[in-house]
Amino acid sequence: MAKQNVAEQFVDILARAGVKHLYGVVGDSLNPVVDAVRRNPAIDWIHVRHEETAAFAAGAEAQITGRLAACAGSCGPGNLHLINGLYDAHRSMAPVLALASHIPSAEIGLGYFQETHPDQLFRECSHYSELVSSPKQMPRLLHTAIQNAVGRGGVSVVSLPGDIADQPAPDKAVETALVTARPTVRPGDAEIDALVAMIDASDKVTLFCGSGTAGAHAEVMEFAGKIKSPVGHALRGKEHIQYDNPYDVGMSGLLGYGAAYEATHECDLLILLGTDFPYNAFLPDDVRIAQVDVRPEHLGRRSKLDLAVWGDVRETLRCLIPRVRAKENRRFLDRMLKKHAAALEGVVKAYTRKVDKHVPIHPEYVAAVLDELADEDAVFTVDTGMCNVWAARYLTPNGRRRVIGSFSHGSMANALPMAIGAQFTDRRRQVVSMSGDGGFTMLMGDFLTLVQYDLPVKVVLFNNSSLGMVELEMLVAGLPSYGTTNKNPDFAAVARACGAHAVRVEKPKQLAGALRDAFRHKGPALVDVVTDPNALSIPPKISADMVTGFALSASKIVLDGGVGRMVQMARSNLRNMPRL
Repeated sequence: MAKQNVAEQFVDILARAGVKHLYGVVGDSLNPVVDAVRRNPAIDWIHVRHEETAAFAAGAEAQITGRLAACAGSCGPGNLHLINGLYDAHRSMAPVLALASHIPSAEIGLGYFQETHPDQLFRECSHYSELVSSPKQMPRLLHTAIQNAVGRGGVSVVSLPGDIADQPAPDKAVETALVTARPTVRPGDAEIDALVAMIDASDKVTLFCGSGTAGAHAEVMEFAGKIKSPVGHALRGKEHIQYDNPYDVGMSGLLGYGAAYEATHECDLLILLGTDFPYNAFLPDDVRIAQVDVRPEHLGRRSKLDLAVWGDVRETLRCLIPRVRAKENRRFLDRMLKKHAAALEGVVKAYTRKVDKHVPIHPEYVAAVLDELADEDAVFTVDTGMCNVWAARYLTPNGRRRVIGSFSHGSMANALPMAIGAQFTDRRRQVVSMSGDGGFTMLMGDFLTLVQYDLPVKVVLFNNSSLGMVELEMLVAGLPSYGTTNKNPDFAAVARACGAHAVRVEKPKQLAGALRDAFRHKGPALVDVVTDPNALSIPPKISADMVTGFALSASKIVLDGGVGRMVQMARSNLRNMPRL
């Protein structure tokens, strides 16, 4: 039996850690590893057209499965292309192992062709980034990298010179047990006691939930019911907390809706559950705040806390529920539910007015029809910008659907690459990329990856020939829009030339049929929907405080459109309120 080389040993360790795919672009220093993948049946090499796509795809796979995913880039420019997708994965707490192959080890530090220092370059977007300098070091270093990525939730980077990858592996490499799943974290008794006391002493409690409530839906609902609390959410918390929620008061932030802002500001005690909600201007500064998070570095970095609780949301609530005193008075909850329903009723008619006849097509109409026709367990990947708005307001969560995007990093061009990673986890599951024309064209080359692997991703392209969110930011700042217009081709014709099913939709009556045909098609498909670039309006008065970014005053912007089926949910919650 031939002796293993370092590259083969590297791939074997990834396979033992549960890695199924290695996304990347082949090249020189990376060739020994790619060849090792070719000969290892446990891992598939996924050839993408741009390394940024590789990192986004790995991050999406990790978010969908909860397992370690991996990507790779060749020396210098190759692995540099990974950086944006790795930032996104790291900020999304997605466990990703990135291989940054390197120039020959004897040339490091001597200005060699394509020389960079990846072990230094990736430190800001990783928990762990180190250089393999000898074959004997590699197994322990890779084990450490894997355990950082999985255990801490985020990215680890291993820099591996191509010549070392091709050297013989050590004879007796120790097979260390690998961490492949994260534990739950229970808070200390003192913190539980303090939080119970704060809740019992407060008449009006609001829960504000983020992605850390994943897997804790039942506990959040039971807890909210016992203490009669409205439940709001951040964008990343929507898929985990909005469905089957009789206490729902919507979402806060620039893309928000409903009464979440009022509920967080009019309470006596605000409890932040598993959220690193970045826009502190939307958080109150005159109510008591407790925060529960499994990442201690998140505690208190957005707002002044009265109590910091280090723990997993589900385990924390399991400790709290039997101990807190049940509240009988639900006046605050009912008032917030009524405010929420009234807020949604106030905007829903903007969506319903002649949208089935409006040309160019209202983008919110596209999102609403998509929501109705998509599978109950569909995965939606969402481009940054206005697609975030339509996803936040129109996609209906149900506990089975997933909605992922660059919600913490805010990168353009994420939806198509993420759809690639999501689809590779299960070819039978419907994956829909909600792409804007700006984001799609930035990494459009990887539409060819869909065709090459016959991945049945459905790209729904919101084509308004502009960078809509940037135009909105300019308007808020009192600036004329400039540099935001895109001169686009017929994207459907381009997709058909690539070998995919594609159709261009310019009239509302064509939309439902085009989507149904795309969903029925067994391979990749693109629906190029020409949408109204003027689907945004602003109030007649703009305060001086309305500046670019996500300042509090920017929440006053009116997005021309409704809130889809959320208004029915709000009406249902009002109907179900007890008559006392």
